[in-house]
Amino acid sequence: MSPADLVAVDPYRLAQRDGEKWATAGDGMLSSWVADMDFPTAPAIREALMRRADGDLGYPTWFDESRGGPLGEVFAERMLRRYGHRPDPTHTRLFTDINQAMLATLQVATEPGDAVLLHTPACPPFVEVIEKIGRRPLTVPVEEGGDGWEFDPARMAHAAADGTSGRCRVLFLVNPHNPTGRVFRRAELESLAELVLRHDLLVISDEVHADLTHAPHRHIPFASLGPEIAARTVTLTSGSKAFNLAGIRCAVAHIGPPAVREAVDARRGLLFGQVGVLAVEALKAAWTAGDDWLDEVLAVLARNRRRLAERLPRGIRCRTPEATFLAWLDCRQLGLDADPMPFFRDEAKVLLFSGPAFGSSGEGFVRLNFGTSPQILEETLDRMDGALRRRGGD
Repeated sequence: MSPADLVAVDPYRLAQRDGEKWATAGDGMLSSWVADMDFPTAPAIREALMRRADGDLGYPTWFDESRGGPLGEVFAERMLRRYGHRPDPTHTRLFTDINQAMLATLQVATEPGDAVLLHTPACPPFVEVIEKIGRRPLTVPVEEGGDGWEFDPARMAHAAADGTSGRCRVLFLVNPHNPTGRVFRRAELESLAELVLRHDLLVISDEVHADLTHAPHRHIPFASLGPEIAARTVTLTSGSKAFNLAGIRCAVAHIGPPAVREAVDARRGLLFGQVGVLAVEALKAAWTAGDDWLDEVLAVLARNRRRLAERLPRGIRCRTPEATFLAWLDCRQLGLDADPMPFFRDEAKVLLFSGPAFGSSGEGFVRLNFGTSPQILEETLDRMDGALRRRGGD
């Protein structure tokens, strides 16, 4: 597949899609909200699915995942190749998505009333999972500093030690961070590791955007910080972001803590559903034969990221994301409501993700998805700029 295949995205064909991103947008709307890219599926994935469809679609042999299942070695080798860290493949377990893996971990490792420490703004489903099972989200905001979006280690430590929100049992880390696009530095991760050891915390580390880290930034797996940290870290990832496989429904949890791994295994089939053979084949193909396609995607995203910085409508601020295809747009200077999303939806015909949906620290923000063709991105920015100019009387 050539780079031209990736950037020649037809807006009419996108509008006919039945996935959530475009099916919910409405006529004439450009959709830039949910975290799906608009690019064609990687050829290696399509070919793997066709091969499997022509073969055995019966019961798989890997229902017993005690030795890491069908993706243990694939995951371990990919982590080594890309990040210099090879986790034990036998500790790998499969789930339908990141949220299910997070839910399973919290259910077996915590009790109702326990607190989960996490950064805000936070992706809405994560907070929803925590609250729906009776745990308490203990939020600490990332804030703009001289080096971009940062968190205060002292504030994190104070929150972990404060018992008023329930006993803090878990650090839920999203790195690279969604929605800000921040890639946490080694010193920041080491400060969190010290906090984890001091307060005897379990770590759930969502690293699903790691493959979308933009040079010169570098993703550091949290479990790679040392044996003590690896032994208390559950690493979550999938192909849903880098390879646009959210509908495939396959995620990997590398479960370092033995007690958590055993508790998850004991409930397998009772509480946590199994992934399908096509989902496994798709993710295996992505991680073993999809890197050429991913390199082309990253090149397109890099150009779009630069163009976004050059063409931001007047009055909107954005720290250039260090990873992901998502931009966290600060619209607070525009004098719009706490949620700018309806303005751009109604006046620009551009559907963005509501900032307040990520928590109170998202007020005045929207999230824009630039994982599309340069032409569609340009039209999106033109529409937003035009709506703001009309509002200002220009």
